[in-house]
Amino acid sequence: MPASRRDHLVDTALELFYREGYHATGIDKILAESGVAKMTLYNHFKSKDELILAVLRRRDEKFRNWFMRNVEKRAKTPRQRLLATFDALGEWFASKDFSGCAFINAAAEFARHDNPIHASAAEHKGLVLGYFRELAAAAGTGEPDVLARRLFLLGEGAIVDAHVTGNLDAATHAKEAAEILIGDAGL
Repeated sequence: MPASRRDHLVDTALELFYREGYHATGIDKILAESGVAKMTLYNHFKSKDELILAVLRRRDEKFRNWFMRNVEKRAKTPRQRLLATFDALGEWFASKDFSGCAFINAAAEFARHDNPIHASAAEHKGLVLGYFRELAAAAGTGEPDVLARRLFLLGEGAIVDAHVTGNLDAATHAKEAAEILIGDAGL
């Protein structure tokens, strides 16, 4: 199967899993939507779980690239970028296809910490936290790990609030709290 065909399969599965859930989306639906034969699918993925892991890798790459570009486009200084993370989240929440976080959803559906899918979700969250830490350190706070963790938690809470309650102002409220935390960090 050419890479583009495999990519189409992964992208189709990503869209379906994100919109309908990992357990609720069956292989037959993915095959029907993608136009790929079952034998071809299993030539590339030994199981549905292996396909889910490929989907999460793709989503991580796409989301983090979009997120960092969006933040860097919005703001020039590290301090401004810390706040711009919440503007980027607000844009994401307002998008027509927002269905929460694919990684939070995956961790909830595959709740055991030793499950590779759960571990993949945790890895993504660690990478996002790392981005907050880079921004906090570049902004010059004395405790970049502490500030990064606090801002990351605000962002994660905003994601859950926007998804569960439909509160499209969640990012704005989180940004207001972030301004206080950033000020308390001496920035």
